Amino acid sequence: MRSLLTLVFGILFLYSCNVSEPVKILESTSEGTISISIEESFKPFMEQELKVFASSFPKARINVQYKSEIECLKDFAEDSTRMIFVTRGLNKAEQAQYKNQLGYAPTFGILAYNAIAVVVHNNAKDSIFTLHDLQDRLTGKNEQQVVMDGNHLTGVVRFLKDSLVKADKLGKNVMAAKGSKEVIDYIKNNPNAIGFVGMNWIGDNYDPSQVADRKQLKMAKIECTLCAEKGLFASPSQATISLGQYSLSLPIYYILKENAPGLGSGLLNFMSLERGQLIFRRAFLVPAKMGFQKRNGLMN
Repeated sequence: MRSLLTLVFGILFLYSCNVSEPVKILESTSEGTISISIEESFKPFMEQELKVFASSFPKARINVQYKSEIECLKDFAEDSTRMIFVTRGLNKAEQAQYKNQLGYAPTFGILAYNAIAVVVHNNAKDSIFTLHDLQDRLTGKNEQQVVMDGNHLTGVVRFLKDSLVKADKLGKNVMAAKGSKEVIDYIKNNPNAIGFVGMNWIGDNYDPSQVADRKQLKMAKIECTLCAEKGLFASPSQATISLGQYSLSLPIYYILKENAPGLGSGLLNFMSLERGQLIFRRAFLVPAKMGFQKRNGLMN
């Protein structure tokens, strides 16, 4: 009897050794869960990017929040947020800080180019501006009503402050709207005002609502600072951005903290390769990863 029991236990022991539990994959480039934050003015085209990515990788779950750029950067400092999409990369001090904190430096780069559109009513008296004209309006030297995207420091507001306002302050004639859609609606009802929004909110020819908006609004022409011939002006488009003819172009950056390939790297790969880049192009933005070179230009 004892020999029989010994034999039975021996067989069970050998069986348990040969049967290994399936390896549970916690995360890869195509499955898992991550949290990301996105500059709110990017919402129209980023929703399309995430929708196609989710349909291609059904085991991937991305928790996304749309916020102002400064809030996205604050989120990135938290452990829970792995990736953000904003209009700038990390400066040297920020890179050093994250490397000291994490043990490695986050990666960042440009995925595509957008632009800041100057939006005016179709009945507006002025629809052609030099950069000095815009500077005068933003600083209040010209008291025309100006409305901008966001109550907080969005990428659009930060870019205009850094590139046009500079050491001056925004004028009392400048008001903040609650998002890009409110800027557009305000200009519809106030023909004497001008607005600043991401081009992706007004320049998409496939979006019925944007096509309808352009029956009442138009994108103003801005002076070309890189053109050899002086006195040339351009409105924002894929062509004028890529050729450096539109002076208020705006980069779309990713910033990612992963020291091993994970779901953030998978999302980055998707957006950097053909399908992701074509989504940017279809949104009338300029892809940065498809053999594209862009000339930069702004006020001297």
